[in-house]
Amino acid sequence: MDYTKLTKMEVIGLMHHTIFRNPYIPVKPTKKQMEFLSSFEQEVLYGGAAGGGKSAGLLIAALMFVGYSNYKALLLRRNFSQLKLPGALMDLSFQWLSGTDAKWNDNEKQWTFPSGATINFGYLDSEVDKFRYQGSNFDFVGFDELTQFSETQYLYLFSRIRQDVASDLPIRIRAGSNPGGIGHEWVKTRFVSSGNIKGQVFIPASLYDNPHLNISAYEAALDRLDPVTREQLKNGNWDVVGSGNFFQASKFKIVDEAPRHGQYVRYWDMAATEYKEGIDPDYTVGAKMMFLNGQYWLVDIVMGRWNPVGAEEVVRKTAEQDGPDVSIYMEQEPGSSGVNVISHYSRNVLCGYNFHGIKTTGNKVNRAKPFSAAVDNGNVSLLKAHWNKRFIDECVVFPQKGFHDDQVDAASGAFEMLSSKGPTVVKTAKVNRAENTVRKMLEGY
Repeated sequence: MDYTKLTKMEVIGLMHHTIFRNPYIPVKPTKKQMEFLSSFEQEVLYGGAAGGGKSAGLLIAALMFVGYSNYKALLLRRNFSQLKLPGALMDLSFQWLSGTDAKWNDNEKQWTFPSGATINFGYLDSEVDKFRYQGSNFDFVGFDELTQFSETQYLYLFSRIRQDVASDLPIRIRAGSNPGGIGHEWVKTRFVSSGNIKGQVFIPASLYDNPHLNISAYEAALDRLDPVTREQLKNGNWDVVGSGNFFQASKFKIVDEAPRHGQYVRYWDMAATEYKEGIDPDYTVGAKMMFLNGQYWLVDIVMGRWNPVGAEEVVRKTAEQDGPDVSIYMEQEPGSSGVNVISHYSRNVLCGYNFHGIKTTGNKVNRAKPFSAAVDNGNVSLLKAHWNKRFIDECVVFPQKGFHDDQVDAASGAFEMLSSKGPTVVKTAKVNRAENTVRKMLEGY
């Protein structure tokens, strides 16, 4: 049967039989899920935004024909850890099928139904994992979070979609996904940009299409994300990507003055190469930031290219100008050399100041996300100064290759120190003031 040529009434009748009278589907699909389920084109992508019911839609699609003998379905995640997460496809199948006459084989990760139909759960962690399915035949293949897969993995599974000539079941490849991930561009090109050509259909859905979701609570959670991830997950925007979209120039508030009292830190992102014609080394940057009542003020940026001795002199003079109330942090490079640098600054350059070396974790993009979210939510102001434009220009292209990100690193570090270590900064600053008072008194003797 050519399922793509069914009339509207025939599709309704088929849906009634395969979904609403299906004992293995305990939920009523949403209106948007029904649009996805009633499409019989070979390839259909569902979702875009988060909260649209992608996983449930995929599981329903896989279960539709389990009443037919020899029906075989395969549901895939990128790795096994994702597959077994609470609320993910395999966990959801247990919620629906436990207590029914379907039988679970834990070794095979497979449900078998009285008809002889099977639903298998698998993963494609590496490129070679696709060959695990060599020799297998499936009527249905579903990809959960398609943008986490490579295009070659996706296309290889087409070779596993085959059936006996006598079979009357539809051949279906289905996927759910949000924008972003390693496969963003190829998925966008194949489904979103092509404009629903025959055989490749995109059905957008969002949290507003899911009546089972607590929308206000989920919106609040999404609003805490950095601007790029939020735009992808909340609005299903395929045009915003992680390069050059972390910061918007219009989101920076420039003010004439900052409050006098607050928690201050200076965070240094160090480099040790002077500028020479023909090379473009990183900058040494010190970002001074203040926190008060949930708001942040970036009040100063010191930036330049100096050799190690020159950098030490700048750091020392900046500390003298900032005063003892400003806690100083410096990114500690990995290994023994990083330990030695921090020890040298502590003993010989910043002795008597509240100084700490900080071991960073994760990549620069992830470290910048909290600062990016604070800027987007209007919680960061820049003190009006000559460095404002240079700083904003760097932010708006971050993290595109070929552009410097030293100011972003320093500002993100200062933000992290204030947002995670605020109370400690206040305490140590008070102790430091007391130590300096005692030192000055002793110098008088």
